[in-house]
Amino acid sequence: VVLRPGSGSRQQEPLGGADGLALASDLGGTVNFLAMVENLQGDSGRGYYLEMLIGTPPQALNILVDTGSSNFAVAGVPDPDVTSYFNPELSSTYKSQGIDVTVKYSQGSWSGVLGTDVITIPKGIYGSYTINIATILESENFFLPGVKWHGILGLAYSALAKPSSSVETFFDSLVQQAKIPNIFSLQMCGAGLPVSGSGTNGGSLVLGGIEPSLYQGDIWYTPIKEEWYYQVEILKLEVGGQNLELDCREYNADKAIVDSGTTLLRLPQKVFSAVVQAIARTSLIQEFSSGFWTGSQLACWDKTERPWSLFPKLSIYLRDENSSRSFRISVLPQLYIQPILGIGENLQCYRFGISSSTNALVIGATVMEGFYVVFDRAQRRVGFAVSPCAEVDGSPVSEIEGPFTTADVASNCVSSISFHEPVLWIASYALMSLCGIILLVLIILLLIPPRCQHRYTDNDVVNDESSLVRHRWK
Repeated sequence: VVLRPGSGSRQQEPLGGADGLALASDLGGTVNFLAMVENLQGDSGRGYYLEMLIGTPPQALNILVDTGSSNFAVAGVPDPDVTSYFNPELSSTYKSQGIDVTVKYSQGSWSGVLGTDVITIPKGIYGSYTINIATILESENFFLPGVKWHGILGLAYSALAKPSSSVETFFDSLVQQAKIPNIFSLQMCGAGLPVSGSGTNGGSLVLGGIEPSLYQGDIWYTPIKEEWYYQVEILKLEVGGQNLELDCREYNADKAIVDSGTTLLRLPQKVFSAVVQAIARTSLIQEFSSGFWTGSQLACWDKTERPWSLFPKLSIYLRDENSSRSFRISVLPQLYIQPILGIGENLQCYRFGISSSTNALVIGATVMEGFYVVFDRAQRRVGFAVSPCAEVDGSPVSEIEGPFTTADVASNCVSSISFHEPVLWIASYALMSLCGIILLVLIILLLIPPRCQHRYTDNDVVNDESSLVRHRWK
């Protein structure tokens, strides 16, 4: 890849330019990024998925693309909510590792067994690759009615992999075996379309680089603060051009992440309340049911009306690679006031595409559908560019502007110790209790005559690092 200057930022494009061809390092061959355009289907309500062929002979499955987790897992037994599943017994190349694995999400969980097998991606990198794969044997609220995917492709870092970070992730394996650059990019095209529609909205997952036809203008990059989720630093939010005037640490409490597996824009409770108040104050609607803001009620208008004109623009400021500067990504109401249900011939109902969160700000599909998002792991940064498919009635519904000065915000809006994490709170209290017990035992042992003391062996030592691995929370 080569870099060339953009207006106030850096824009990255593949060697070979707009024809979408880039050299794959060490192979001497080419990766055709254009072949990956439109390789996703789905919608913002139920996720975007990629077709994969797994095993020998190949079994075709649709796999959900999730940048907020790190395990590659597929249904391994029949399930009433999935139309297909992977049968390891029918694959001559499948090898079980005999390791049980459980992954919990904010909604839903699954348990299965780790193994390896070969995969190919019809509209992806050419060739077959051996990948760690978990076969899901039991699940709860994971496969839901109406979903058209049969597994999940976790594209985050190995720190989130279960049962431990030693499990090589799908994309790490692909980078190693296919010799592609450590970068992928994602476009989800569902702006203005029904949240749970036909499930055939377009989208693109470009593995190993950037496809110029999928964005307009410059790519603006923000640093990855920590390599577990794609954690970024948010400096401020504006509603209708008005700053919420919150301490910037509120936006990052206790983390801010970019997650394609989350359907909404999720905001910490204090930020969510401020955003709702600002939207209600600046909208052209005098009275609005509180149930709409909390997600328990829909708002309906005549199908001839366009309610988006009643609502303000929402802007998120991200720190630039140059820490003294920032840029903002903005979504128009067409992205966060989302059509979901038609009633009769005359009414169209909408939901609020923003919700509250107890432990993170999550840039999910509500925002991501406005942009081409670049996950540049090699240079530890996430890039945003305007997506040409983010249009409703022929008009763009997303914007990127910058650079802006960061003189009005703190030099660091992210806490260096993220002990707001519920699991870490529990672990810290448990460790403190354990230390207290150990101290008490040592005192007792010091008081016991030497002949009664036990001689410890290696078998007495328990070292379970995986018990401290952070769970995935959305």
